Amino acid sequence: MQGRLKATLVVAAVITALTGGLAASAYAFSRVSPWPMVFVQRYKWDRSGLDMNKALERFVPDNVAGQLDIQYDVGDEDARLDVYYPSTIDQTNQILPVIVWTHGGSWISGSKDYVSNYLKILASKGFTVVGVGYSLAPAKLYPTPVRQLNAALAFIERNGRALHADASRIFLAGNSAGAQIAAQVANAITSPSYAAEVGIRPSIEPSQLIGAVFHCGAYDTKFASFRRNGVLWAYFGTKDFAADPRSSQFSVARHVTPKFPAMFISAGNDDVLAAQSYLFAENATKQGVFVDRLFFPPDYTPKVLHEFQFGLDTEAGQLALDRSVAFMADRLKRSDGHTYGERLN
Repeated sequence: MQGRLKATLVVAAVITALTGGLAASAYAFSRVSPWPMVFVQRYKWDRSGLDMNKALERFVPDNVAGQLDIQYDVGDEDARLDVYYPSTIDQTNQILPVIVWTHGGSWISGSKDYVSNYLKILASKGFTVVGVGYSLAPAKLYPTPVRQLNAALAFIERNGRALHADASRIFLAGNSAGAQIAAQVANAITSPSYAAEVGIRPSIEPSQLIGAVFHCGAYDTKFASFRRNGVLWAYFGTKDFAADPRSSQFSVARHVTPKFPAMFISAGNDDVLAAQSYLFAENATKQGVFVDRLFFPPDYTPKVLHEFQFGLDTEAGQLALDRSVAFMADRLKRSDGHTYGERLN
């Protein structure tokens, strides 16, 4: 009995030493690489994305068709997109205004699959909706997703008829990190100097970009939350990203020009990123850009969280959907004198 106890204590000591050693190694690794943080956050956020998309299933109407997992840039396996549109135009030559949606996930996680049901709901409103997949950090670094979204627009331009997409009437849209990526591309399309700074040649003309829809985005590297959680370390490939000249490009809220497209922008009153949306909206308004805001007063209850727009069983989430669709319908009417869905080809 005494020998068994001694053996048990020895095994326990070995396990404790190994566990402590692994923990120490993991901590040391996290000091020199963002990968440990990425693995943890990706597991958490991807699970949340799956749950969110599942909760939206009951809101998806039956009258939506689609084309899935299309490679939009030859040679880039990450460059894939999904297309959704009303099933009434399937097997026809009809094209509709296009919403090009970039998903969120802090540049390190997420998937076009996690927003698929929301995009189907938007498509049922009379749009062709494109969900763009892109490379995640730190496997691929900034500005890879910006360039990929630009490549997706080129693909839509070339293949509009097959996708039921009217490339002359495009909205760039996105949530969280996807809103930031979409905002950068919108600014590049409308500002040649900014496009040159980022190093991309816009795939479409400014006249093709009718408007933008941004939910709960991040638009400036100077906010403290980024310095704490390390996602921009992963995205830029440097721990001292604030000193990296590219961080200025990322901060699109500080580069917006009068040519930036009309935008709908939303954020919750209990969203750590809300101040970034306030800054973006304020700076764009000062430049004379039309800005349709959906913000909530501090005392609004229940508190409105990050990514609230996906909660269609809440008043705030339904309001975001209704207001954003109304915004896009209004911009289309202003752009060509037609209501959306009216012009058939």
